[in-house]
Amino acid sequence: MNKPVDINAAEKPTPITRAELGDALWFGAVKIRFGQCDPAGIVYTPQFFDIFNVVIEDWYAQALGLNYYEIIGQRRIGLGYVSAHSDFFAPARMGDILDIAVVVERVGNASFALLLHAFKGKQEALRGRFTVVTTDLNLHKSIPIPADLRHALLEYAK
Repeated sequence: MNKPVDINAAEKPTPITRAELGDALWFGAVKIRFGQCDPAGIVYTPQFFDIFNVVIEDWYAQALGLNYYEIIGQRRIGLGYVSAHSDFFAPARMGDILDIAVVVERVGNASFALLLHAFKGKQEALRGRFTVVTTDLNLHKSIPIPADLRHALLEYAK
């Protein structure tokens, strides 16, 4: 029998302010476009995963100094998501600018976790959590995080 999930208020995520993250993190700015919105004029939920992925691609180059496309294309190392989750705090509408910070939460052997905080002004509008697994794209099996990527992730996380 299906029962509603009882979530303790202490477990519910609460939005933070941009000031709570400090100045050390990399931020990417994204303008919300007409084509990303539903008839109500707010971002259509699945679009946020595309928005987050675009920010993550930019973060590899600008914050980590690594070419995302070279890793996947020439090196044939997959950077796929084994888990993706979002918490929504406030709607984003056409024309809004979201400033999105990337936080490295964890670095494991073959995976790492990223937390993205998307701010509309000073207040967090949504949060995304992604677990990335590194894979051999020819064999379609997980592999240890390459040394250069591991080093960059750990340096950024300091």
